[in-house]
Amino acid sequence: MSAVNEIVEKLKTLTLLEASELVSKIEETFGVDASAPAGGAMMMAPAASGGAVEAAPKEEEKTLFDVVLEEIPADKKVSIYKVVRSIANIAVNQVKEFTATLPKAIKESVSKEEAEAAKQQLQDAGAKVKVV
Repeated sequence: MSAVNEIVEKLKTLTLLEASELVSKIEETFGVDASAPAGGAMMMAPAASGGAVEAAPKEEEKTLFDVVLEEIPADKKVSIYKVVRSIANIAVNQVKEFTATLPKAIKESVSKEEAEAAKQQLQDAGAKVKVV
């Protein structure tokens, strides 16, 4: 087995923390910056890091959303309470208490489509809503 293949096999066994330490050590030893745009010497650092460069935090696409009721205008309470009751699936006598402290999550960890639909219903009733 060639030296390169042996190194690659060893790199495959590293944890993310060890790979990060390896990148730091390579940067320090060879005077390179793994975060800089790829130059002649930089081509070696990402390959030698065993994928540690990919371990840098990526912004993941959000798949679950919360629908947060922010404000209920006094003149729209009744119509908003009806929508809150149907969305939150709560009894009529619980709606006022449920919405007593705002902002409040009405729906949690739902799909983007479901969150947008709930937001639209609440906005149509006159509430101030956001999806997070």
